Amino acid sequence: MSDQRKYSNKLEGSRVLIIGGSSGIGYSTAEACLEYGTLVTIASSNVSRVETAVSKLQSSYPSVRSRVHGLAVDLSKPDTLESELKTLFEQTVKGMGGDKLDHVIFTAGDALATMKLADMTMESILAAGQIRFFAPLLAAKFIPQYVKNSHKSSYIICTGSISERPMPNWSVIGSFAGGHHAMVRNLALDMKPLRVNGVSPGVVDTELWKMPREEKDQLMEQMSKKMATGTPGRPEWVAESFLSIMRDYNMDGAMIRTDGGGLFM
Repeated sequence: MSDQRKYSNKLEGSRVLIIGGSSGIGYSTAEACLEYGTLVTIASSNVSRVETAVSKLQSSYPSVRSRVHGLAVDLSKPDTLESELKTLFEQTVKGMGGDKLDHVIFTAGDALATMKLADMTMESILAAGQIRFFAPLLAAKFIPQYVKNSHKSSYIICTGSISERPMPNWSVIGSFAGGHHAMVRNLALDMKPLRVNGVSPGVVDTELWKMPREEKDQLMEQMSKKMATGTPGRPEWVAESFLSIMRDYNMDGAMIRTDGGGLFM
């Protein structure tokens, strides 16, 4: 006689696509998904980075190495964004045996385009939103075709705490991040019964902070003083929020904040 498994096997056998899964929060979420028995495809713009990430995952989880795949996708060009996304979904489903996906997670990002109001141009505004806003919105066009039409399926969009706590010279990125909240709620209606939710991390120590290590350590120390937990987030901690959304079939149109209490400090 064995124990029942109402909770720990909810994701077993699920097919998950993580766009932006080669590093940071996306990579940690891929690790978590594999530990819960899913099939994972990670996608990112850099071919070698994707290959390296897949190799690391297969080394960390040798017993399920056949369950992880990687694909390259270029989300940086407006003219080819739609075709790149369509190809990504087609290849992901094909690589997973032809069955539709259960979950799609969007964590892709680029260097944060902070800029002063005086420096804003229409070109710089559009460029700042290309990967972080327009790509996750357009990806929703293909989800009804390639993801199971069920309340057990989900689309998760990653935003950031700048959407709720403004900072000087962050108006452009903050506007797109705030738009993610409305995006999640509206897509939840347009894509029902498939669930659409978001995750809003605060300061997380990832590779997106492109600066010398010493400078980054100093920044993280400064940020820690503005957080109730006293420490910046780790990607593997934030990954728990994505697991929660996938496993909670009642969560829809919601935004989870995981910011170390930074909003009220």
